[in-house]
Amino acid sequence: MIAIVKYNAGNIRSVQNALTRLGYENIITDDASELLNADKVIFPGVGEASSAMKYLTEKGLDKILVQIEKPMLGICLGLQLMCKHSEESDTTCLGIFDTHVKKFPNTSKVPHIGWNSFIDIKSSLFKGVELSNDMYYVHSYYAEINEQTIASCDYILPFGTAMQKNNFYATQFHPEKSADIGEQILKNFCAL
Repeated sequence: MIAIVKYNAGNIRSVQNALTRLGYENIITDDASELLNADKVIFPGVGEASSAMKYLTEKGLDKILVQIEKPMLGICLGLQLMCKHSEESDTTCLGIFDTHVKKFPNTSKVPHIGWNSFIDIKSSLFKGVELSNDMYYVHSYYAEINEQTIASCDYILPFGTAMQKNNFYATQFHPEKSADIGEQILKNFCAL
């Protein structure tokens, strides 16, 4: 069973639909026991950092998510909340990844919406994925590149588009909205 974290942020149904389409049994939940006992956990999101962290804290999920020992995948806002801190509303996050989330410099190109390829990839999460493959993005904030970065992208500046630390994985792009290549990444995660 794959647990999808419910935390008052958007995009949960598109992740659920992608998993169902791929044949993976899943549940949307904010129940600590279900999250801790799931085979895999997906932490999706489209939303604002401080309100999402407020919900996680109110439900006690800020303490639960960092304890998960099975593979966990953060997506978009999920990746950002797995970092130490976000400039978005000066938010203290979960601290799984030792990096900060910053706002892209103000230009006419923010937010980053659309398709971009990788400048590097390294991890079994990307089995069958090429540097030239485009992934779908929607974000105004980015994670700084750090030693846990397993893929990067260049949009205005290079940023960490995927990270891994032990059983924790995260992507800034939306695999559930990135066609066949995104589905391949979800399959790779589910096969871990």
